[in-house]
Amino acid sequence: MFTGIVEEIGTVLRIDRKAKSFNVHIQAEKILEDIHPGDSISVNGVCLTATEITRSTFQADVMPETFNVTSLSMLAPGSKVNLERAIAANGRFGGHFVSGHVDGTGTLISKKSMENALYMVIQIPEKFQVFVMEKGSIAIDGTSLTIFETDGEKITISLVPHTQAETILAEKNIGDPVNIEFDMFGKYIYHMLESRKEIKTGITMDKLLENGFIG
Repeated sequence: MFTGIVEEIGTVLRIDRKAKSFNVHIQAEKILEDIHPGDSISVNGVCLTATEITRSTFQADVMPETFNVTSLSMLAPGSKVNLERAIAANGRFGGHFVSGHVDGTGTLISKKSMENALYMVIQIPEKFQVFVMEKGSIAIDGTSLTIFETDGEKITISLVPHTQAETILAEKNIGDPVNIEFDMFGKYIYHMLESRKEIKTGITMDKLLENGFIG
């Protein structure tokens, strides 16, 4: 489990590719202070398992499902990546619950500076638009963000200077894919209602829509 508060930007040093999977070597510093083989690390919002660790690098395997569903398949030597360690039990919780299980990818369609903020508009795949809600939480490339506005098909996010400086999001170009993870509580509620249509409390999909719990 992660918070979506990126700890540092790492650099891909090497990728050993197969047809639909690969092993990646990533250079890092801060997150290597207390991780061990088998620990979970969020790489651009994707939960990966550290397999081998040195003083300045770690390795992780990207499986076929992750290769197909996320943007990690586009990584190359020199790529910058957002990194976060799993939540420590005694740590502060500054973002929102992020599992690292990416739902899919969106596409950056516009970006513009607005005083000290950077506005980014992202196209959301149709099958995920039910999870979009204005002022709702979303993780973009592993970064915990708030949806600034939405028309259902697109969302606008606003990056504060700190997020611009400490993550890779500000360097994204128009047309680039981004990994998206929607709020897990909204997904649980949606799945429960879809599978049972109406539960004992009388909550229905229509009632959630009417009261703004889902977009």
